[in-house]
Amino acid sequence: MSWTLLVIAGLFETGWAIGLKYTDGFSRFWPSVATALAMIVSVVLLALAMKELPVGTAYAVWTGIGAIGTALLGIWLFGDSASAARLACLAMIAGGIVGLKIVS
Repeated sequence: MSWTLLVIAGLFETGWAIGLKYTDGFSRFWPSVATALAMIVSVVLLALAMKELPVGTAYAVWTGIGAIGTALLGIWLFGDSASAARLACLAMIAGGIVGLKIVS
């Protein structure tokens, strides 16, 4: 159950990171509310996952999911670079997440 909570927390981290782009510096009300809620949910789920998972593993996986998700959505939504080198780096982050799951 802790791994499920951690993955969901990482998805909410992706949500709030992307949400920041839509808040326009927190000057837009509803995007700001949604972003703040995603931040809260993400951190609460991370804390719950850390009750059973090692702190270093949980934090690394949480940030990794957030980084990969945010980068991929940045490519899709905002036209960020999708160079082979960038995608290879994201794949290495994914490999690290899988490795942490295997050794935990």
